[in-house]
Amino acid sequence: MTPSPKSETMQHLFAHDELLLLPEALLLPEGPAHEYAVVIADGIFQHVGPAREVLAARSDLEPVRLPGHILMPGFIDAHHHLTQSFGKAAGFGEPSEIFRRIWIPLEHSLDEETAYVAAKLAALEALRGGFTTVTEAGTRAPVDVATVAAATQDTGIRCVLGMVCHEEPDHGEQHLARWDDATLIHPSLAIPIPEIATAETLRDTARLCADAGTVFQIHVNEHLAAVERSLERHGRRPLEHLHDIGALGPHTLAAHTTLLTPPEMRLLADSGAAISYNPVASAWKGNAVAPAHMLATLGVRFGLGTDGTRGDGFRLADAAEFAQRLAYGLDTGDSSCGGGWSWLEHATAGSAAAVGLQELTGEIATGKAADFLLVDTNVPELQPSRDLPWELVRLANRDQITAVVIGGQLRLWKGWPPDWDGPAFVEHAADIGGKVLEQAPLQRVHSTSVEHRRTSNGRGCDR
Repeated sequence: MTPSPKSETMQHLFAHDELLLLPEALLLPEGPAHEYAVVIADGIFQHVGPAREVLAARSDLEPVRLPGHILMPGFIDAHHHLTQSFGKAAGFGEPSEIFRRIWIPLEHSLDEETAYVAAKLAALEALRGGFTTVTEAGTRAPVDVATVAAATQDTGIRCVLGMVCHEEPDHGEQHLARWDDATLIHPSLAIPIPEIATAETLRDTARLCADAGTVFQIHVNEHLAAVERSLERHGRRPLEHLHDIGALGPHTLAAHTTLLTPPEMRLLADSGAAISYNPVASAWKGNAVAPAHMLATLGVRFGLGTDGTRGDGFRLADAAEFAQRLAYGLDTGDSSCGGGWSWLEHATAGSAAAVGLQELTGEIATGKAADFLLVDTNVPELQPSRDLPWELVRLANRDQITAVVIGGQLRLWKGWPPDWDGPAFVEHAADIGGKVLEQAPLQRVHSTSVEHRRTSNGRGCDR
């Protein structure tokens, strides 16, 4: 009997040296393709093509049929803060620039053990949301970044591992050379915001990344206060300052860029820099929404990032389209705002290009890493199906993800790791995270939602 994704025996199939999968459809760069198959071996897609062609070429393999499932690229989070996972709810309803009042105090309260647990909790959430790669923007916890690397490796997720290096620039080169033998770790350098580093440090760090073929991560033009600080200090906006000192180029990954003038959009396009478009962060704690659709039209490379808000790839793609429609489409009568396909593309291949992994992952193609999702499409939300890319963006949910595979290895099966106790770890993380939050000197402006309701003018049931 042909194995079915409904059966737990599917977990054991990925232990085979080679695997031939026949899903209902593949999500290829040009769109969904039916009657296609893939062969996986040594962690990569050895063959992607029409099923008849693949079956004829590999008659030695027993095909695994996956009715009702689409095989699609895993989502790639272009901007994350893994060691901030304990504090997600502490930032709800807070004004912008909460990094000063919440994130820095929280991360400074972490030690090796708690930083590891926080990062692993974030990585597990990312897996559950369909992410096969996360881009860590650099922790400010007083720990070796190897702690974060260990958490992601133990979870099995691919990680672009940023290291904050403005205080010790000499350590940057060591970090870039440290992970040569780590298949899931891709080193990067980061300076959180331009104003905390000298022009020389910004320029040298950017050049070091360019020479190493990796990305230089930096938050730019995210909040009004940051823009005004830059104008006061340099007479230039943050992005303009990076350009003036020679730190803006194809190696740059600029996070957020929500506040852009037309000349700055032109700077991004001309420099070849990439951005991380973080729509949920804009809604939760930002001042504006990045003009992502306009930037795409100008040829600016960009990926989608969570900024540590919630690790859910489908909801991120939905937010990306939804934010563009509200911020720009309604005013111009643009009812498409890039169409469903563009947001899937930027969440996968576009993100891979933005974080420097375009040669490795981001699409279902021969020679690329076998980083993919098996998504159950035989659900009420997606039937009857008429336009799968749009449906995946607006209607799909992470609970439809049957399997998450990274480098050919099964990392998640029906929401949980097949080779370690995910629920037990979550209980452990809840206990540790609660203690960290009690001790960290966080400064919240607003009360919790329950307290807000009690003290608000409209007391509702409390009257």
